[in-house]
Amino acid sequence: MKKLQDAKKKYEEVEIPEELNNIVKNSIKEAKRKQKKRKPIKQWGIGLVAAAALFTTSVNVSPALAQSLATVPLLGQFVQVVTFQAIKLDEDTYNADLKTPNVTGLENKELEQMLNEKYIAENEALYEDFQKEMKALEEAGGGHLGVTSTYEVVTDTEDILSISRYEVNTVGSSSTTMRTDTIDKKNQILITLPSLFKNDAYIEAISTYLKDEMAEQMANDSNKIYWIDDQEEIGFEFEAIRPDQTFSITEDHKLTISFDKYEIAPGYMGVLTFEIPTEVISEFLISDYYIK
Repeated sequence: MKKLQDAKKKYEEVEIPEELNNIVKNSIKEAKRKQKKRKPIKQWGIGLVAAAALFTTSVNVSPALAQSLATVPLLGQFVQVVTFQAIKLDEDTYNADLKTPNVTGLENKELEQMLNEKYIAENEALYEDFQKEMKALEEAGGGHLGVTSTYEVVTDTEDILSISRYEVNTVGSSSTTMRTDTIDKKNQILITLPSLFKNDAYIEAISTYLKDEMAEQMANDSNKIYWIDDQEEIGFEFEAIRPDQTFSITEDHKLTISFDKYEIAPGYMGVLTFEIPTEVISEFLISDYYIK
């Protein structure tokens, strides 16, 4: 549990590059320019581009992270994803297999570049931590250590592309974290959870629904356990989602909320995803442009 929290803290502390300010400004100008050339989209949608700053980081690309390249099937007429099989290590009790997604085909090349640099940075940091832990284990007499990263395209429509990245760390037991980026392909912007809503009232609305849903699931299935009551043995109780909780938008325009392994339940429950009924959040949505 502590390892998972430390990993999240490290990720959240990654420095955001200064040039993102220019990307945001330029993307807004470009969105406005395109509005004049075609049927206007909802004005509020332009502001979503500012959310890109919450999701992107800049690093120097390491050649070691580009050992091989494989293209996966097209994810739409223009946008596709390629896989950098950056690192694969299999030595006795030490195993690493890191796959890095790479988005191509976006008209907003600055956003595309920043996303791809972020994905490389994530795996670069994973491998560096893996090497440090492997060295420490060897100095202590050896042990078992594994790290895996992969990704999944969870939504691919004419409008939306959602890519989830999974990180699995194994030291005795395993922990799994998931991060998802949701891209508006038509308007070439990155969507964040807060940008969908008028204010932060959505946090309480979604959290209340989730706690009720978890309680109902536990009542109907004794194998399901959620930490929605005070758990003395772990010192944790789920109270509310984070403002930037991992989310996605389904093909039929529904909002889903996801939790990492151990985040709200015992490890055997794995990564958990809940679909939020639109009526629960409709009054808080800025528009029905994404969520219907």
